[in-house]
Amino acid sequence: MNFKRLGNSGLQVSALGLGTNAFGKRADQETSIQIVHTALDHGINFIDTANIYAGSESERII
Repeated sequence: MNFKRLGNSGLQVSALGLGTNAFGKRADQETSIQIVHTALDHGINFIDTANIYAGSESERII
């Protein structure tokens, strides 16, 4: 996995991110958790979420 520096934060994030808009909506909790584990196993550490995704359900799952 390639990593990039996130602005001036000093953080290194994966060049590929995981979007979680479907978590808690199109993807149920069990599936969503499996997706997160698979992403982490492959070196992805950049996860996009927002409190508007499925009424904050994606954030709760993560």
